[in-house]
Amino acid sequence: MFRTALRNVLAHKARLLMTVLAVMLGVAFVSGTLVFTNTISDALQKSSAKGFDRVDVAVTALAQPDVGDRISKTPELTQALLERSAKVPGAASAVGVVSGFTAIADKDGKLVGGGFQSQGGNYWGARDARYPLAEGRAPSGKGEVVIDSKTAERAGYEVGDTVRISVDGPVLTPKITGIFTTDDGNVAAGGSLALFDTASAQQLFGKPGAYDEIDVQAAAGTSQGALKSALDAALPKGRFETVTGMQLADDQAKMIAVSMSGMKQALLVFAGIALFVGTFIIANTFTMLVAQRTKELALLRAVGASRRQVTRSVLLEAFVVGTVAGVTGLVAGIGIGAGLRSLLGTLGATVPDGPLVVSPGTVAAALGVGVVITMLAAWLPGRRAARIPPVAAMSSVHAVASTKSLVLRNTLGALFSAAGVALVLAATTMKGSDGQAPMGIGAALLIIGVFILTPLLSRPLIAAAAPVLRIFGVAGKLARQNSVRNPRRTAATASALMIGLTLITGMTVMAGSVQQAIDKMASSAIRADYVVSMANGSELSADIDEKLKATAGVTATSPLRNAPGRIDGTTEYLTGVTGSTIGELTDLKVDDGAFKVGVGQIVVDEATAKSYGWKAGSSFTMNYEDGKKQRLTVSGVYEGNELIQGILVDNADLTPHLTDPADMQVMVKTSGGASDGTKDRLEKALGTNPAIKVQSKQDVSDDIAKTFTLMLNMLYGLLAMAVIVAVLGVVNTLAMSVFERSQEIGMLRAIGLDRRSVKRMVRLESLVISLFGAVLGLGLGVFFGWAAGELIGTTLATYELVLPWGRMGVFLLLAAGVGLLAALWPARRASRLNMLAAIKSE
Repeated sequence: MFRTALRNVLAHKARLLMTVLAVMLGVAFVSGTLVFTNTISDALQKSSAKGFDRVDVAVTALAQPDVGDRISKTPELTQALLERSAKVPGAASAVGVVSGFTAIADKDGKLVGGGFQSQGGNYWGARDARYPLAEGRAPSGKGEVVIDSKTAERAGYEVGDTVRISVDGPVLTPKITGIFTTDDGNVAAGGSLALFDTASAQQLFGKPGAYDEIDVQAAAGTSQGALKSALDAALPKGRFETVTGMQLADDQAKMIAVSMSGMKQALLVFAGIALFVGTFIIANTFTMLVAQRTKELALLRAVGASRRQVTRSVLLEAFVVGTVAGVTGLVAGIGIGAGLRSLLGTLGATVPDGPLVVSPGTVAAALGVGVVITMLAAWLPGRRAARIPPVAAMSSVHAVASTKSLVLRNTLGALFSAAGVALVLAATTMKGSDGQAPMGIGAALLIIGVFILTPLLSRPLIAAAAPVLRIFGVAGKLARQNSVRNPRRTAATASALMIGLTLITGMTVMAGSVQQAIDKMASSAIRADYVVSMANGSELSADIDEKLKATAGVTATSPLRNAPGRIDGTTEYLTGVTGSTIGELTDLKVDDGAFKVGVGQIVVDEATAKSYGWKAGSSFTMNYEDGKKQRLTVSGVYEGNELIQGILVDNADLTPHLTDPADMQVMVKTSGGASDGTKDRLEKALGTNPAIKVQSKQDVSDDIAKTFTLMLNMLYGLLAMAVIVAVLGVVNTLAMSVFERSQEIGMLRAIGLDRRSVKRMVRLESLVISLFGAVLGLGLGVFFGWAAGELIGTTLATYELVLPWGRMGVFLLLAAGVGLLAALWPARRASRLNMLAAIKSE
């Protein structure tokens, strides 16, 4: 039986090729994902670990818990604490670290680096071994800076050049006095690093006389653990935290692993989808191979082979196919991993240097997935073949499925579908994340149920195409009959395409609906013409509002200033606004009272008002972060949204209690409304700063649209793998079906069907099967998109279903194209069959 199985594999090389390709693509996706993520993770971990080489123990401040009505302040790392740390027994030296967002513009005025990876800090001069100077000298004073060598190379800067830099809004133009080298992970990943002298950095980052961290280096012979213990004993208890450099490196490695795991899981999900689609092809292939070898298997049974041996022989064939697919998929996956890494570089996302990582786990996963998936998919056809009695097989009376099996299949399909629909509908009545798990389970059950019912659904749906197929005469009639001749095979072929289109359609429906909801929210909640913010989402300098007010054409501005406050022992984050203008800049629906913000008067969103039992006219005591109190009155309760929510307080009340006022954004209204000229004028007033975004409502909407478009394009690209596998399935099914029907095609040719009509028959059959899968996929996709939208609507008030008819039409046309493309080779093969040889074939 072993030799027989191997000979069968060799005898059916061409017919098994598509199966090998389908499994190989899925395995390549899995192994490529593992190689890519492991390589990036390893490079980032090694790069970040280098950054801690000169840190034996790091000292940071511990946030103190708020007590009663008092907002506790985080302790400062002062110069005195730095000197105290340097004198601890076992310490060789200590440096204070100051850091924060620092945008560097290139010579064309564009932002260098990745926004969030654009960092700044302090330089300790000649004794700062963290950043050895390659050229020039250390900075001295606010007008001087040193930058990393990679940024200098990318932007074309040299020592002596003037550079445009922004920390929190205003543009600085210091002189580059030096260029340094660094192992900093952010720089290695494509970011930038600008360093000032310590006093200037403290002033720029809002920490005069204080540090963010104190890095202590151990003396020779002192371990990191011993130095940490000495620092713990010397520093005030409960106010500061000490962490060894080794622990920092380990924590950083864990953070990188966690951040990469999200990408890895997402990519593996799509690989799983491709493999799941591939199981239909494998099952179809082995079902057809077994059917074509029915008499051969019956003869084996007649000469003494047991049922188990027949099943094992089929599984052995699957094992060989899976092994070949696994090995070739692994090799292809290594190439995909290397290609993805190179692609990151071309997209501007620099990755630290490092070797390609092909772990034993990746090899085991590739081979395991290839073999296991193939053998699982082949098990049912093998088991079915073994159960056919030899005499029945010899007579070929086994082909018709029994009424009992069809009733059982349809009953199971109906039960799964009903359970899936019920769970999905139940999930739509839940709120937010509560409904995610039931909806996911319901969606899986419904897809399984529809797949089981697909043979039943194929007859009426394909019959609906009969009027169109009649146009093509005999070829069209034969194509329709061939499509429903073996409903199970048609169902398995169409289901592969159905799954891909279900996911693509569902995601398109959700993305389009969410985009429109955000557009509606922005247009209905904001009257301002522009919103000004930092490119990386950090805080703006408080003087940005003053510069905007002084700009010609600006009629009203309001900064949105965030700060904590204590109410009845609970910390709430307040949003400071300009009370006299906020009404002109927003259009929030008020359910109770009036939208009036002024001295002693606030407005609050419904959720916050409900949690405290407030209504218009309610009063309460606010405890600010400086310890002072104020009695405030609720003048109105408004409907909050994702753009504006919470407690809105007049900046005249809030700002005097803040040590370092900073704004998250500034809303601006102009006399001429939004226009290119007005936007240009505002940008010039802010120094044409690459770190600051000046966005109209349309710009905000377009930004969100770009995000959704990018996300959708990535998903389309990933799901394309499943669609490619589905195409291979259609090709495989048609090719083997042509081989199976060789005698029939020969007879048709003999009685007058010409080659062109044979080609047309096969193409139309492929087209019908593809469109059948597409219709099912579009229907399920719209249903899932609607259901997911009901969940989203519980947290996004402006959400409503938007059906992308244009895109769905494109998906249908693409499915038709897939069907025609997949039929090219089988149709050509069928038309070239020698009619006499075909008639004599069995």
